[in-house]
Amino acid sequence: MSANVLIIGGAGYIGSHLTYCLRQRGYRTFVYDNLSTGHRELVTGPFIYGDVLEPERLEDVFASHRIDVVIHLAAKSLVSESLAKPLFYYENNIGGTLNILKIMLQYGVDKILFSSTASVYGSPKQIPVTEDAPLKPDNVYGFTKLAIERMISDSSRIHGFSYFVLRYFNAAGADPEGNFGELHIPETHIIPRILDVALGEEDHIVVYGTDYDTPDGTCIRDYIHILDIVDAHIRAIEWLLEKKSDGTGLALNVGSGKGYSVLEVIKTAEKVTGKKIPIVEGDRRPGDPPRLVASYEKIKKILGWEPKYSDLETIIETAWNWHKGRRLEIFRPKRGSFTYTK
Repeated sequence: MSANVLIIGGAGYIGSHLTYCLRQRGYRTFVYDNLSTGHRELVTGPFIYGDVLEPERLEDVFASHRIDVVIHLAAKSLVSESLAKPLFYYENNIGGTLNILKIMLQYGVDKILFSSTASVYGSPKQIPVTEDAPLKPDNVYGFTKLAIERMISDSSRIHGFSYFVLRYFNAAGADPEGNFGELHIPETHIIPRILDVALGEEDHIVVYGTDYDTPDGTCIRDYIHILDIVDAHIRAIEWLLEKKSDGTGLALNVGSGKGYSVLEVIKTAEKVTGKKIPIVEGDRRPGDPPRLVASYEKIKKILGWEPKYSDLETIIETAWNWHKGRRLEIFRPKRGSFTYTK
């Protein structure tokens, strides 16, 4: 299928993988990114430097190119940062999305795919989490993502957009060829931080809470391989392009349906890397639910999507291949303390 796809925030972890795979399938892509967390080195195809808070610059993209569908990956996404800088998150996430939707409406672009999060569920009472679970985010980041979902839904109802919202659980892993992977500065996610220890870039990994009501006392999370996330996006884009824009849309979970504890992730990383990962026990972090695992039955039924790469060993093997390879060609992190958010 051939279409013009604007990927806003496309220089980041998910966007770089997605852009490459879309171009491999014949889509014409345009990446728009301010490089605050993304990397120009990971972008394939046309790149435009710009911010969602620069509506004139964003409008130039729509004026210069015929856009068939917009993929919105540009929301800020750190829980701890959102609690420390709430106004920044409201401005970037909600204000930036407002700019995107207004410009789409102005230029007659009526299809959007939004990158949301499991954080919209807060601390769910029932596991696995279905799309019918109450939407009760317990941090600013999750609230802004939920607000964006509502903005898109309302715009769809009034202006006839077709939309897809994909609620990720824990994105992880890397391109098996090692060309693309996870590279945040500073790194905040657990698997790359564990691999920093395996590489000798950090001395230890902090485990935040060892007294949860789980088999080994540590939090359980649903890790979903980046290639499975990309596959979900491509199926959603095809659904949008094949569907007449009539003011309808869907919000679906993207998860593996399996949960792994923090200690299980560390043990698997030790097995894959052959390295010992020293642990330091820390206090619980506010708002961390003991378990967060997705039900993916709805996306399976609607899009025929199922996770193919999301067993824990495959996730860590591909991440390790990237981590000790091309990642180090782009950036070698400085040693120091950190806090991961997922």
